[in-house]
Amino acid sequence: MTGLTGLRFLERPPSGPARGLLVLHHGRGADERDLLPLGDALDPERVWHVVTPAAPLTLPGWPGRHWYHVPRVGYPDPETFASSVRLLAELHDLLSERTGIPPERTVLGGFSMGAVMSYALGLDPGRSAPAGILALSGFVPTVDGWRPSLASRAQTRAFIAHGRRDQTIAVEFARQARELLEGGGLGVEYHETDAGHHVDPAYLPAAIAWLEGILAAR
Repeated sequence: MTGLTGLRFLERPPSGPARGLLVLHHGRGADERDLLPLGDALDPERVWHVVTPAAPLTLPGWPGRHWYHVPRVGYPDPETFASSVRLLAELHDLLSERTGIPPERTVLGGFSMGAVMSYALGLDPGRSAPAGILALSGFVPTVDGWRPSLASRAQTRAFIAHGRRDQTIAVEFARQARELLEGGGLGVEYHETDAGHHVDPAYLPAAIAWLEGILAAR
């Protein structure tokens, strides 16, 4: 499906009335199909309305789709980053309006570059605070023209998971994100394993329980 923003996305509806909206953003070089199975794994009871958008960029010489150019890890290109933030914000607003699920019952999640976009939208000072941010193998971006808003996110919870053997995005980025968010007053659940740059199945039971806790608190 294509939203009014032009971003493609897939949906996996719940088995009954939706208790929350879970938006999962894929990593570099993937597409909207990549994290749909993760949505099923995270929501075995099928109580979340799961949406997986596709990034807007295709880059010569690179497979799949991308949320921004990468001058160096941790520091997205400001122009393409800002464009994707704007497009995703429009899509998130459209999904909230269409499903009737407000930000306070929405979790923004993702892997790698998709985790970066989840931080970007979840901590954006111009956006309503989501219920949670689920960041797998990502980082809080450092980019000209954007700064995270922490003081306005006291009710937002974060789940951060990262592999110590990740050679694409070093685990130090996750540790820095934890320190930043906890210092800003956000509740953070943090996990490390000996995984590389992939979604480690070892995270899943804790992530499922964390999502259940998000709904129980709303």
